[in-house]
Amino acid sequence: MAFLVANLPPVKVYVKKEYLYDHEKGHGELVEGVWISVKSIEGRALYFETYLPEYGALYDKLPISAFVNSPDIKDNLELEELELWDAFSYHIAVINKSYMGSMKCKYLAPSKKWYYGKYLFTIDSCHADTNILNVNYSEVPEEHKSFNILELDNGHFAAQPNNRVLFYDKSLTPSKPSQPDFKVSTKYYSVEDKTKWTAGDDSSFFYELKEQK
Repeated sequence: MAFLVANLPPVKVYVKKEYLYDHEKGHGELVEGVWISVKSIEGRALYFETYLPEYGALYDKLPISAFVNSPDIKDNLELEELELWDAFSYHIAVINKSYMGSMKCKYLAPSKKWYYGKYLFTIDSCHADTNILNVNYSEVPEEHKSFNILELDNGHFAAQPNNRVLFYDKSLTPSKPSQPDFKVSTKYYSVEDKTKWTAGDDSSFFYELKEQK
């Protein structure tokens, strides 16, 4: 579990140049780069750090809307169309879900439009330090979301939670998949919050569980 900053797989990107000049100039131009790390600040969009080989420079704190995957992409999408939620916590983990590979997928944006692309990796969060007051929702079942980072067919990148994305496995997914109609999980599951059984009366290595009176 990383605090504030985590390493990323080296994804090749192109940075919209206006983001490198605080939106004062450079509009319509692109600079080649490679993702280096991601920063998670509670209540803000995910921030990506990028190495810019042309300058030998690292540029930090850019949102996912600052990037495209090709120098031929000239259109813009609003940040809210690409990332639905701000970061939940300063504590994050980056994982490539190996089974997902580069599985094709689609997600439903706030505009009600479906965007198609492929899976890259996932950013997840929690409240890792019990000595700090927990004021976020990263461990509340019905509020927690992970960020699946997607490379879109239109050249943009997106960060979307599981319940906005549908993934397609060529071998397993039918030609007409069922539409998920699930409910959000609101339960806290634990096996040690029940008082029926105890091992407190037995110091043996292979102890017996006894029913509490």
